[in-house]
Amino acid sequence: MRLIDECRRVFLLAGVLVCAAATSFAQTENTPGPGTPGQAVPATVTSPYAGSVPTTLVPGVLKLSLEDAITRGLKQNLGLLLSKADIRSARGQRWKELSDLLPHVTGAPYVATSEINLAELGITSISGATVPPSVGPFSYFDARLAVTQSLFDWKSINSTHAASQTLKSVQYSFKDARELVVLAVGYVYLQAIADEARIETGEAQVKTAQALFDQSTDQVNAGTSPDIDALRTKVELQTRQQQLIQARNNFAIQKLTVARVIGLAPGQEFELADKSPYRPFEGITIDEALKRAYASRSDYQAAMLDVRAAEFSRKSAIAGYLPTISFNADYGTGGAHPSNATQVFDVRGTLSIPIFQGGSVQGDVLQADARLEQSRERLDNLRAQIDSDVRTALFNLQSSADQVNVARSNIDLAEQTLTQSSDRFSAGVTDTVEVVQSQEAVASAHEQYISSLYSYNYAKISLVRAMGIAEQGVKDYFRGK
Repeated sequence: MRLIDECRRVFLLAGVLVCAAATSFAQTENTPGPGTPGQAVPATVTSPYAGSVPTTLVPGVLKLSLEDAITRGLKQNLGLLLSKADIRSARGQRWKELSDLLPHVTGAPYVATSEINLAELGITSISGATVPPSVGPFSYFDARLAVTQSLFDWKSINSTHAASQTLKSVQYSFKDARELVVLAVGYVYLQAIADEARIETGEAQVKTAQALFDQSTDQVNAGTSPDIDALRTKVELQTRQQQLIQARNNFAIQKLTVARVIGLAPGQEFELADKSPYRPFEGITIDEALKRAYASRSDYQAAMLDVRAAEFSRKSAIAGYLPTISFNADYGTGGAHPSNATQVFDVRGTLSIPIFQGGSVQGDVLQADARLEQSRERLDNLRAQIDSDVRTALFNLQSSADQVNVARSNIDLAEQTLTQSSDRFSAGVTDTVEVVQSQEAVASAHEQYISSLYSYNYAKISLVRAMGIAEQGVKDYFRGK
């Protein structure tokens, strides 16, 4: 069970993003999709966090905010539902281990009639006297309650402790799964916002290109510009139209990804209620972030409990060398017939001393030692990974914030350049080469702004996830706008 949880964490984001990979690869060269900060996304890995259990179809068009999407994901995401089932499984395993320490009470009343063939048993005479070939029939009746209780079993005691620690670990893993769902939903929702923004900028660029094409066509018809000017602007217009078509397709596909992650019904129509806001992030030092992460990360708490469970499992294995004490008793009535049954009982205490078990205990100890060492190594690795996650998120946050500021400035400069180039072309000072280049600069500046803004907001989600406060952090750092 813990191995499954580890695999889920390792392939977390890769699986969630597999459905969105097509969107990134479908981007044209001039409008590249933003990469996920600090993440490599294999396109062949799947994960339960990329799926969900769909709800019923709701008539009309849903207004879906980021907070609404996260709420739905926390109810319907497949990864979280499977994690919840793991808790029930771990609780059942704990009860199985605990049952060895609790009294077992059974009742097995019976009535029987039998006849014994003495000749079949080889008994034909006793002291020279001939005996009949069969004896009987005999009637039996017995009705009693039997109680079995372990008085001392160090192996079962430690196995129960290990199962209890495992249950707590799985419960923390469930909390961590909620964090992963927040991260997954945040990624696909922000990606959808970015794709929608590309449509808006694409439409504006098509309008600009159309206006330039109309202007150049008029000048060609008036004989003030060569035909090549109109050809250049027509190519530019069609290029922007092609990119707009691709942007709309990417957005439609990304909406399907959002619906799959949060569990919307197939065919459910919805609109994104939030845009991609830019809100300055309140500064936090690396030391503060790490301190909070080690205290709040549920996967880290689960890993520490895994170590405790492995320690108890090792004690349980060593306890195979120790004796056990058990108590057995039964009480009831017995006789030839229920009508003449009398009181019967039996009380017994047993001391079982293991003398030679063929090396099975030694094998259990070696396996327990290996599991304990592995759990400690996983804990050390996770601690280092948390440090890396926090530092990476903070670096990405600072870098993307700077990129947003630069991209804003580039948009203003590029649009001023386009305005001046258009004026120069209208005045006949230059041809359409300069104007087309200015249009491409504007398109590139808008794309860089969208990408940097997406990266900035995703870096915030990554940071609150790295600190183990994703659910509350999203509410604090993202407000519907």
